[in-house]
Amino acid sequence: MTSLLALLGAFSYGLSDFVGGLTSRRTSPWAVAFVASVTGGLLTLGLGLVLGGEPTTVHFLWGAVGGIGNGFGTAFLYRGLSGGRMGVVAPISGVGAALVPVVVGLATGERPNALVWLGIAAALPGIWLVAREPVAKMGVQPAERNLTAVLDGALAGLGFGSLFAALAQIPDEAGLLPLTVNQVVACAMVAVVATAVGRPWVPREPMALVGAVSGVLGAAATIAFLLATHHGDLTVAAILASLYPAFTILLAATVLREHIHRSQGVGLALCVVAVALVAGAS
Repeated sequence: MTSLLALLGAFSYGLSDFVGGLTSRRTSPWAVAFVASVTGGLLTLGLGLVLGGEPTTVHFLWGAVGGIGNGFGTAFLYRGLSGGRMGVVAPISGVGAALVPVVVGLATGERPNALVWLGIAAALPGIWLVAREPVAKMGVQPAERNLTAVLDGALAGLGFGSLFAALAQIPDEAGLLPLTVNQVVACAMVAVVATAVGRPWVPREPMALVGAVSGVLGAAATIAFLLATHHGDLTVAAILASLYPAFTILLAATVLREHIHRSQGVGLALCVVAVALVAGAS
């Protein structure tokens, strides 16, 4: 169940990024992210009220911590992408999103078996290769620009990894209302960072409202990941959920007929191996 839910989360995250990425080509990506966070908050609020639960102050605090990571990661990822540094930012952020919860899981007493470790060994380079653009497309960039890209990617990975680690601290009995706090805080973070870097985040164009679709998918992915941590280890759930770039690439190839480069093909193969190993171990 952990593997199935985590993979469902990865697919929803990948589809959310695909929709959000397409929409951001026609309007402000910050506005798209803002609309997505608002929509996700409304969805989790509605579901949380209907399904109930007994969240405590601590659970809401963990939701807020995850929201900071969520908004922080989104802000620096978008800053990197807006600067044309996707080939550096995306793979670093993807690997960071996987590594942080693995470290937290180990620190809190999880002890993955040999198959899970082999899966992790396949997943990390797989995520890197899938998300990384070919060198020919990246071109030659100044060292200062590359250092900024590395920093953006590392901070984005730290944010998303913190999101995963924080969500794992919310138990089943808390219900979904802590996720509403998560989305609200993420929304505020996007607005604050966008304002700080001088980017428009208020949705003024109708196209930005398509971000609501991305928000629904992202909220569904977060719920799936949360449920996955209730059924198994954070390490397993985080590694499988972090494979979302593979689904984004597959959707781009299927829907937009974008070419899958050789390195991305190798990355996809490694992701499949990682899924088989981790799922087999759980």
